[in-house]
Amino acid sequence: MSDSNQGEKTPSGNLRLQKFLAEAGLCSRRKGESWISEGLVTVNGKQAELGRRVDPDKDIVKVKGRRVQAHSQTILTLMVNKPKGFTCSNEDEHAKRLIFELLDKKHKSLRLFCAGRLDLESEGLVILTNDGSLAHRLTHPSNEVRKRYQVEINRPLAKEHLPLITKGVTLEGEFLRLDEVRAKNGSPVGHLRLEIIMGHGRKREIRRVFESFGYRVKKLKRIAIGGLILRKLPVGSYRELRSKEIDLLFPREIS
Repeated sequence: MSDSNQGEKTPSGNLRLQKFLAEAGLCSRRKGESWISEGLVTVNGKQAELGRRVDPDKDIVKVKGRRVQAHSQTILTLMVNKPKGFTCSNEDEHAKRLIFELLDKKHKSLRLFCAGRLDLESEGLVILTNDGSLAHRLTHPSNEVRKRYQVEINRPLAKEHLPLITKGVTLEGEFLRLDEVRAKNGSPVGHLRLEIIMGHGRKREIRRVFESFGYRVKKLKRIAIGGLILRKLPVGSYRELRSKEIDLLFPREIS
């Protein structure tokens, strides 16, 4: 069964377990799959396995011993202007500050999670939501949601490196590439401040690509996801997205 049909109900009304967890607002489908694989999820008292389906009206689902109720809260999606030094995670014993600390008390109590992350030293647009289907659409590689970044490197971009950066490099067994490299005035060659557009995103991909050619990224800021632009939202602030703005996350093109 293809991933796009993974969460559909069968004639009996059953859902894939990871879809059920996402719809309950606990996590994205991908994170739900990880919890199942790690043995953190039980169904009717037995450890669940990937591929399990559940009937929300009959089965008792628990995560880490706590029962999960379907559709337990209102769907909410926020855009956050993440500052440097904040970790995109609900819990991390090694992190000094978590992105959820930026939220008001009324939003901290909700089961929100990051639909796509930025590393500790990066800043800019992050989506927080309890809509598992939305998170799945934003993060699944097949959807190639395009994201735009402002990047400052420590020395001017050399002419010979530009085609290699967009062609891609293999580092530690991973193929990494930057889809587009731009500058405000013409060619990015010779510039320190660049604009990067990518329809994918592995961990620290932009930094790792530049580092492989001897550059150091001094600043990295995500300014757009799809057609949703950060604009003048202050650093460390956030606001709720309207349905029309959520639709902007999935345009056909980024100009």
